[in-house]
Amino acid sequence: MNALTAMQLLPDVQAQKDFRQQRIDAVGVKGVRYPIIIHSGARAVPTIANFSMTVALAPELKGTHMSRFIELIEARAGNLDQAGFRDMVFDMLDRLDASSGRITMRFPYFVSKAAPVSGVSSLLDHDVEWSGSVDEAGHYAFHMQVKVPATSLCPCSKQISAYGAHNQRSHISIAADICGAMSMEELIGIAEASASCEVYGLLKRADEKFVTERAYDNPKFVEDLVRDVAHSLDQDPRIEGYVIEAENFESIHNHSAFARIERPKPATLTTAPTGRARPALSGVSS
Repeated sequence: MNALTAMQLLPDVQAQKDFRQQRIDAVGVKGVRYPIIIHSGARAVPTIANFSMTVALAPELKGTHMSRFIELIEARAGNLDQAGFRDMVFDMLDRLDASSGRITMRFPYFVSKAAPVSGVSSLLDHDVEWSGSVDEAGHYAFHMQVKVPATSLCPCSKQISAYGAHNQRSHISIAADICGAMSMEELIGIAEASASCEVYGLLKRADEKFVTERAYDNPKFVEDLVRDVAHSLDQDPRIEGYVIEAENFESIHNHSAFARIERPKPATLTTAPTGRARPALSGVSS
């Protein structure tokens, strides 16, 4: 008896019927770490992603086939852009014979930045999350989040002090529902532009003088950070909804300052699909 025949004789317990008639909204795997290459425009950035992959399970089925999630990662995660990520979500539904599902992928993303005066280059890391989902009507939605380090300088401290002002490192998080082509670098750029000054991995003395004075000339409350980001996102038709958060790790307090603006994605009327056709987004590559 060969191995294939022996495997065919093994019982498929997952495919057995379940008597409780309880639909499961999401079942799958999480915490799967895997090396990937993210493509953004002309850039190919190697990194390690943490995957969560789930599908809905019909009430009459006892279980899903967990091994197929890992097979999908092995088959598709070597090189990914946003279009390939979308295809991966639909492929998951096909492999698991599911009507809806979601893949969430979190990874550090490195951007090369040139210092403002010396021009010396260094890498700066950002925490990124991609989430792609298909609902019961067959509609695909893409959600991207970036967490960006920045510098903020307190306008009040500058105004009331005879000299100097307190500043701090900040984290600005943008989580956006996106329709159309939008790169990670665009969201990162919006966050950095809202801050008192960008941060860099490597600075020479002339660069340090520049960023110190730049922050002093551009003071921002934590409220200013989220409002400036929201104003930029509101002008972009590709953004359907967002959550913006900013946290200042205060230099004169033993606590952080925090602000959030949330604009949910508008509710839309949906119609039953004639089939699970994969939507095409022109120009989507990153």
